[in-house]
Amino acid sequence: MSQAQIEKKVEDYLRDSQALEDYWHRPITAEQLQAEMDRMAQHTKQPEVLRELFEALGNDPFIIAECLARPLLAERLVTDWNAFDQRIHGDLRKRAEGELQAHPTVEQMRFTSGTYSETEFVMSDSTKVNRGAGHAIELNSRNWNKTIQTLAETFGIRRQDAVQQFQALPMGTLSPIREDETRYYAIAVIERTDDRIKLATVAWPKQSLESWLVRAGKEWLATMTLPSAAYTLPTISDAGECTDDTWTPTPGPPDGRLGHTAVWTGTEMIIWGGTNYNTGGRYNPATDTWIATGPTNAPSARSGHTAVWTGSEMIVWGGTNDSSGGRYNPATNTWTATSTINAPSARSNHTAVWTGSELIVWGGYGNGGVFNTGGRYNPAANTWTATNTTNAPSARSAHSAVWTGSQMIVWGGGDGVSLFNTGAKYDPSTNSWTATSITNAPSARYSHTAVWTGSEMIVWGGVGNSGGLNTGGSYDPSTDTWTATSTTNAPEARNFHTAVWTGAEMIVWGGYANVSSGLNTGGRYSPVMDRWTATSTANAPSARYSHSVVWTGNEMIVWGGTGLEYGFNTGGRYNPSGNSWTATATYNAPHARDSHTAVWTGSEMIVWGGFDRLGSGGKYAPSTDSWTATAMTDAPAGRFDHTALWTGIEMIVWGGVSYGQTTHYYNTGGKYSPLRNTWTATPTTNAPSGREKHTAVWTGSEMVVWGGWNGTSLLDTGGRYNPHSDTWTTTSTSNAPSAREDQTADTFPAPIVGQLPVPPLRLLRELVTPRSGRALK
Repeated sequence: MSQAQIEKKVEDYLRDSQALEDYWHRPITAEQLQAEMDRMAQHTKQPEVLRELFEALGNDPFIIAECLARPLLAERLVTDWNAFDQRIHGDLRKRAEGELQAHPTVEQMRFTSGTYSETEFVMSDSTKVNRGAGHAIELNSRNWNKTIQTLAETFGIRRQDAVQQFQALPMGTLSPIREDETRYYAIAVIERTDDRIKLATVAWPKQSLESWLVRAGKEWLATMTLPSAAYTLPTISDAGECTDDTWTPTPGPPDGRLGHTAVWTGTEMIIWGGTNYNTGGRYNPATDTWIATGPTNAPSARSGHTAVWTGSEMIVWGGTNDSSGGRYNPATNTWTATSTINAPSARSNHTAVWTGSELIVWGGYGNGGVFNTGGRYNPAANTWTATNTTNAPSARSAHSAVWTGSQMIVWGGGDGVSLFNTGAKYDPSTNSWTATSITNAPSARYSHTAVWTGSEMIVWGGVGNSGGLNTGGSYDPSTDTWTATSTTNAPEARNFHTAVWTGAEMIVWGGYANVSSGLNTGGRYSPVMDRWTATSTANAPSARYSHSVVWTGNEMIVWGGTGLEYGFNTGGRYNPSGNSWTATATYNAPHARDSHTAVWTGSEMIVWGGFDRLGSGGKYAPSTDSWTATAMTDAPAGRFDHTALWTGIEMIVWGGVSYGQTTHYYNTGGKYSPLRNTWTATPTTNAPSGREKHTAVWTGSEMVVWGGWNGTSLLDTGGRYNPHSDTWTTTSTSNAPSAREDQTADTFPAPIVGQLPVPPLRLLRELVTPRSGRALK
C-alpha cells in the first residue's frame, strides 16, 4: 500500500473522530480508547501478530491508542450514530411517508420513487411443495414460523401461534413504514397459500455513511485535540488464540428475544435467557462490542426469571416451572449452579433484590398458584433460608420490589382475581414484615415499575382495574407516607415498560399501551421538582415492550423486547444530559441470498452459475466496462445455492443444487483459472456430502466448507479442501454449532486491526505530535 493510501486511511479515521465530536457531540474519550485496547489484548485471536504490532509501535500505549484503537472505535461509533439519525435521513423518511400516502394501494407501490421487489417464501418441510417449481426462498418449519410471526407483528396481529397469525395476515394491505440500518420500507402480502407466501416490498435506500461524510465532513479535517490521559499498556492474552479444527462462538449481539434479564456490572451489561434461550451476551458500551456468555453449565432455557449483580457475579434464578439457578462470573466466563436444597418452589413473575450479601426472592406464580413465600440465597455458603410468612403481604405476582439498604419493599401486583395497592417492608436481619400504608397510595395495579431514590420508592404506570395507568406515587418508608406523582406532561399510560434511577431522576421508557407495536417514547421524572420531561424520540430504538434496561452511571441502555418484530436484538443508549440516543451495535448481522455467485479477483468480477441451471458465467472488467464468457469445457454441472471464493489465483466453486426431473445435491466443484480460462474438477474423495445453502471461506491455504441442507436434513458437518494437494479433510463435529443452513461465515484475521493497515513507524511518528501538544493534524 502506498504512502498516499495510508495517509488517506489516517485522514478518514481522523475525520470520523472529528465528526463524532462536532456533529454528535460525542468525542472519543481516553477511557474508551483504553477499553478498546484492553478488548484487543483480551480477545485477539492472533496474539503473536498483536505483539508484533505493539512492538512496531514501540509498545507506546499512547501511539497504540491513537493509531490502532481509535480507527476501529471511530468507525464503529460513527456507523452506529449515522444509521438512524433523523437529521441525516429524516427528509427521506418524510418523502417515503408522503409517497405512500399518495399511493396507498399495492397496485400503486410501483409508482413511488422507491425500489419495488417481490419475494416468495415457501415452507420446505411441506410434502406438497415442489422444490423446483419457481424461484422461492425455502424455509424450514422453524424459520417459516419465525417469518410469519415477524409479519404478524408488522401488521399488528396478536395470536397464539403461527397458524392463527398466518390466517390473519391481511392480503393487499400496505404495512406501516419501517426502518433498518440501510433503508425505509413498507411491505404487503400479495399471494398466499398454506405453504407459500409472496410479499411485495418498496424500499428507499438511505444515504451511505461514506457519501454523507464526503459531503458533510470537509470541515472536520481541522486540528483535533486528543484526550489527555496516562494510558496503560494492556497485557496480551493467549486465551483467545485459535486452535486448529475447533469451534469458538462468534462475537455479536445475542439472538433477538424477550422475557430475558439484564444486569449492569460497572463496565458491561449482561443479557441472559428469555423465551427458549439459555444463552446471553455481555455488552461493553465503551467499545460498542458484544461477547457471548459461556454455555458450559449454564442454567436451562427460561423466561420470567430474575437476575441480580453481586459485585462479582450475576445470579440467575427461577422462571417458568423452574426452581434452579446459576451464578455467572464474567471474569472467568463460567457458571456455577445454585443449590436447590430449601430453595423456594418453582415460579415466574416473582421479584428479586440484592442486599449486598444475599439474594432475596419473593412472590410470583407457579403450579401452585400465586405465592407469598420466598427465600434468601447466600452465594458464599450456597444456601437458602426461607422468608417468614407472618404478616407477609398476600400472595401475588407481577408486583415490584426495591432494596433500600436495610429493607426490601414489596408493593402492588395481583393474584388473578384482585389487584393490590398494598405492600410491606421486609427486614432480613429480623426476618420480619411490616405493612406499608395505604393512605394516599396509588391505585391498585400490576406490571408497573418501581425505583429506589436513596430515600423514597417511586412507583409508576402499569395496568389497573380500568386499564393502563400513567399515574404513580413516591413512598417514604421512614414516615410510612405516600405522595402522588404529577401527571402533567407524564408519558402516556403503559405497562411492560422499564424504569431506572439516575441519581436525580427516574427515566421511564417503552412499554405496551394497546398498540401492538409498543412505544418508543418515555419521560424523565424529577421527584424534587415533581416534574416530567419527555425523552427524545430522535434515533430512539424502535417501539417495543418486555425489553430490558440498565443504568450505567451516565446512560440508560435499552435492549431486546418485542414489537413490530418478534424478539429484537437491537437497542439503544440514552444520555439524559444531552437527551440523545445512540444505537447499540448490530454489526455481524447476516443477510440471506441465493442464486448465482460472484467473486472479485483484484481486477475483475467473475459471476458463475445460478437459477438458470447452466454451468455458465462471465468475467466483468470495470476498467473497460466489458464482459468475457467463462469457459464451458470441464465446468461443473449447472447449479445454484452453491458457494464460490477467490484464492488469489483461482475461483473455487463447490456444492449447490439443481432441479429437473430429479433434485440433485452436489458434492462436486471446480477450480477456474481466469488467466487460462480453464476449469479443473475438485475431487470427491473424502469430500463433504452433497448440499446447498452452506458456507465456504478461504483461509489463505484451504477452503473450509460447513453446514447446509441436503434435501432431507440440516447439516453440521464440513470439510477443508487444499487446492495445492487437491485433497479434502473432514472438519470436527465436537462442539460444532447446531445444524443449519443460510448461515454466514468468515475467516478471523486479527480483529484488532480491521481494515486499517499499520502505517510505517516513521509515518506514525510524523502524525503524532510531541505529547505536550497531543494533537493530530
